[in-house]
Parts: sequence; C-alpha cells; structure tokens
Amino acid sequence: MAGIIDRALIAAKAGNGGNGLVTFHSEKFLAKGGPSGGDGGRGADIVLVADQSLNTLISFRYRKEFKGDHGGPGGSSKKHGRNGENVLIKVPVGTQVFDIGKAEGNETQVADLVADGQSLVIARGGRGGLGNAHFVGATNQEPLLAEAGEIGEEKTLRLELKLLADVGIIGMPNAGKSSLIAAISAARPKVADYPFTTLEPVLGVVEFGRRALVAVDIPGLIQGAHLGAGLGHDFLRHVERTRVLVHLVDGSEADVAGRVETINAELEKFDPRLLERPQLLVVNKVDLPGVAARRSELKASLRRFMKPEDPTRPRESETPYFVSAATHEGIPALVPALFELLDRSTTSGQASSPRVEDDGDLPILRPRGIDAAGAVEVEGESLRIVHRRAVRIANGSDLTLWKARAQFREQLRRMGILRELERMGARAGTTVKVGVKEIVWD
Repeated sequence: MAGIIDRALIAAKAGNGGNGLVTFHSEKFLAKGGPSGGDGGRGADIVLVADQSLNTLISFRYRKEFKGDHGGPGGSSKKHGRNGENVLIKVPVGTQVFDIGKAEGNETQVADLVADGQSLVIARGGRGGLGNAHFVGATNQEPLLAEAGEIGEEKTLRLELKLLADVGIIGMPNAGKSSLIAAISAARPKVADYPFTTLEPVLGVVEFGRRALVAVDIPGLIQGAHLGAGLGHDFLRHVERTRVLVHLVDGSEADVAGRVETINAELEKFDPRLLERPQLLVVNKVDLPGVAARRSELKASLRRFMKPEDPTRPRESETPYFVSAATHEGIPALVPALFELLDRSTTSGQASSPRVEDDGDLPILRPRGIDAAGAVEVEGESLRIVHRRAVRIANGSDLTLWKARAQFREQLRRMGILRELERMGARAGTTVKVGVKEIVWD
C-alpha cells in the first residue's frame, strides 16, 4: 500500500563560476593594447519555489538530483562570461526544508515555505573569476593573473510537507470525509467503502459568495495513530497546519460519541494544542432512516464535546450539524457555518494561523572567508594555502611562468598570506601547495 508522499530527500549542486581570462588586447597598429581578459559568468543557483497548485512531493520520487549550469569563461576585450540559468524547483506551500549536513544527526531547518511564490536559494552558484584586466596596477601593467570560478554549493536536503489549509476534515475511516469534501468543493477524490481509500490528503476550495477557503481531507486516523498506527504520523502532521477542524462522524455507527472521543484522544496524544483548535461536529449519512430517527439522541450525546465558554463555538441550535454527503442534505447550512467559524476564531485570537516553527527570518548560510591567520596549513612536509581567493587566483593562472609567480607572490603579500607562510616555516625549496598547483618556494 503506497503512503502519502510528504517527505523527500534531494541533492542539489549549484553551478561553478566560469574562469576569468588572461589575454591582452591585440589590434592592428596598436602593439600594446593592455590587459583585456573578461570575467567568468556566475554559476546557476538552485532555488525552491512554493506553488499553491501542488499538494504532494510525489515528483521527487522520480527525480532526486538537481544540478545547475556552470558559468561561461570570460572572453577577450573584457567580455563577461555567460551566467548559468537558475534551476527552479516547485514545491507545495507548507514545505519545510532541512539541511541534513555532512554528519548524521546534524540536521538543521533552513526554511518553512508558507506562502505561494515564496522562494529560497538552497544552493548558491559560484561567482565567476576575475579576468586579468582587474589585476592591472601602477606597478603591474601586464598582469598574468586571473581567478578560477568559485565552486558552487552542494547540499543534501530533506523536504517535509505540512499542508496549509483553513479547514481540516478529520474522523474515522469510512466516516465520509472524501465524500464531504467532494460535496462542499470542486475536489473529486477517490471514494470507496473500505478503510484508507484515501492515501494522500485531498485539498478542495470551498466558495461562498465572493469568499473562498481551503479545506483538506485528513484520512487515516484510528486508535493508536499517535504511535503510527493506520496512516499515523503521515496525516497527523497535517492537522497542525489547519485553522479549524471539522470532526465528521458516521451517524449509522453504534457508538458515535465514543468515536469522537477516540479521535480527540489521538489528537491530544500527538499534540495537546490540537484540542484547542476550534472544532465543528458534523454527523454524516442523515439520509439513512436509522440516522434520521436517532437525530435527537445523537445531538444529546455529542453536546458534551462542545465547550460553552469557547467564543468560537457554533450556536447551540446548530450543533452538531447533520448532513448527507451523498444527497447534499444539510450542506447549504454547513458551508456558511465554516466561514463563520473561521471569522470567529480569528476575531477571538484562537487559531488565527497554523503553527509555524519559524520564529523569524531564517539566515542564509554563506561560506565565510578565512583570514590570514588560518590561511596556511601544514600538509606532511609541505605547506598548503587554503585562503579561498588565493586558491582561485592560483587555479586561474599559469604559475609555470616566473613572471606570473612573482605577481602571485605580490598578491599573497597584499592579503597577509606571505607573512603567514614565513611564520609557518616556508623557506627556499619548501613545497607550497595551493589549489591544484604546487610551487617550490624561492
């Protein structure tokens, strides 16, 4: 039996920046046109975008890896390399994003996408390297240095969906939740007479006049759901993100009040705050003669679940609502009651918004450059320069040329790395590694 697709693991690799170019302007009758190497283009970002038209993460079952294009190399005449085109990944509204990091158990939440169109750069593309035109100076008119493009970020992320809806429809299997959402909205879920017909939440837009709300059918709740029984946590997590609840019960069952009590107990065990959510009791299948005959009895037995002091409680004469999802009896009275319950819950300050763990703007994590004090490391008998910009310049330049090595040494002096090398023991003949290059110190 397939379960709800509300978790996914994806790998994202942003594009690398393009390399800067070492070249000199060449033109007829102009012998020395000066350095003209252009900058490399920026690598593509990987971006998550919340899309309200989606309600599952099922697309990530078939595609789990996303790679961005690399930036193009710089050109002559100071031409800028092509920028990589960003990769946009659409996810449902309500998707939480976790960076699982390199070490197991080192997971960190980095975003909660709760609004349509909200976006997040999950892997940032590398910057393009500078061409040699940027290295010209009063004492260096013929620079032979350029930067290699920066490596794009690489992330492994876990996505988890908690649907955002105004109204969550809860109840035992076969209470008629799918039929009810079909009756009050344009949603057309699969309906059948066996447990767990619905394996994924079904969203429907309910209209009343010029107003609209979003309702979600939350199936699979049975006794022991808080421990994972039935469809368990897969669906209970969606209840957290709804404003109000419609508790639907099958009026033809022997112990209707007991079934309401069972579901409420599961909500409380999963998260006690869920019982504070405004809840509308609705008895289904009133079209059946046996249910119609028990109407007064059912109303009396269910009254104990209503809280008289609750300002969001529906009016006494309307509770519980008796409907037939099959014949639509009682539906015209139920729909406006849902909007009224939403209005009253917002006015009273209760359930004005679903619980969202984000308590502020989440930081965008960017790699920090290391200062000269940590720019050099011992590697066996050699020294390795690990300063990011120094590595990019070395990788983008031809250090087999003595003039380029001299210019690179001057760049190290300006960055304070030359002094650090000497402090770490660099002497004539010492092998110094930087990026993919090796230099014999002289």
